[in-house]
Amino acid sequence: MLYRITKIVSSPFLRLLWRPQVTGASNVPAAGAGILASNHLSVLDSVFLPLMLPRHVTFVAKAEYFTGNRLMAMFMRGTGQMAIDRESAAAAQTMLDGAVQVLKNGELFGIYPEGTRSPDGRLYRGKIGVAWLALTTGAPVIPVAMVNTDRVLPPGASVPRIAKIGVRIGEPMTFTGDPAKAKDRRAVTDEVMKAIQRLSGQEYVPAYATSVKERGQKAA
Repeated sequence: MLYRITKIVSSPFLRLLWRPQVTGASNVPAAGAGILASNHLSVLDSVFLPLMLPRHVTFVAKAEYFTGNRLMAMFMRGTGQMAIDRESAAAAQTMLDGAVQVLKNGELFGIYPEGTRSPDGRLYRGKIGVAWLALTTGAPVIPVAMVNTDRVLPPGASVPRIAKIGVRIGEPMTFTGDPAKAKDRRAVTDEVMKAIQRLSGQEYVPAYATSVKERGQKAA
């Protein structure tokens, strides 16, 4: 109920200010499980994508979003998003187990395969959680490209700017393989990232965004 109320109140405001253009919405099934795998440019990705789709989407977001800005924390809790401590491997598996239950319930689950926001607008190597979910549950992966959300609210900024946002949704992808095999998980993840790159047009970087951020912090 709170999700529906939040959507009814927020959607007209978001559409008025940022005029989001959604393409490929018909690729999201009207019913049944699906994994929305998106690039990640801004914290606003977790706001615009769920509110622009007719179905409820459960997203995973870093724990800081639930304890920092009060408005963002209220939105995350009110829309039933899942918090994750990115420093804890155990927490990551707990999140994936929770995602499995969401998918088994025939719902939509959103995930950022890069694991963190892009530090420079490029698309980085995907982590294998998305593949593990797809191979474990058999749910289709629906690639998504968010466009210009980093112009509205870049990392580190607190006041949104005005820019037209795009949400591009690709055709569902189904995979077979053994979720216990690293080779299968990597192959599926790489295919998902290729699909996201085709939608977004971003330059692809064959390195993890977290590693690039860590190197930048050490250099600073």
